[in-house]
Amino acid sequence: MKALFEAGAKPSVLQLELTESILMRDVSKTISVLEYLKDTGITLAIDDFGTGYSSLSYLKRFPIDALKIDRSFVMDLEASNDSATICAAIIAMAHELGLTVIAEGVETKEQAEFLRSQNCDQIQGFLFSRPVDAASYEDRFLANGGTHFALESAN
Repeated sequence: MKALFEAGAKPSVLQLELTESILMRDVSKTISVLEYLKDTGITLAIDDFGTGYSSLSYLKRFPIDALKIDRSFVMDLEASNDSATICAAIIAMAHELGLTVIAEGVETKEQAEFLRSQNCDQIQGFLFSRPVDAASYEDRFLANGGTHFALESAN
């Protein structure tokens, strides 16, 4: 929080991503910390959803905003009906809980098209860009008038 205030940034611009294993360490303490962060305006996401060991019953207890589908499910979308079914189920369940869904590790147009067809809210991965340092991000952002991040050339 201190870094946000020192930077003069609004908490709503920060999304904190937490893994299931971190959330499950001390559930009652975790809930109170998450409620505090959410009250400040920070959005909260469960990263790598489906690969941890948490119970689905905790989804309704944690004050989260988003679920991130782990790349291991996305990677196998084209080869495995099971992965496609799991992705579709996560998207449907998250939407019923009022959560945003973000798919990680999207590398092909086919994966992106499948996720869009399932109404996945956001997708990220090498299809759009390799990781970039802060200076490169700023250059690519400003190259588009400061309105969006310039995508890499089509693969």
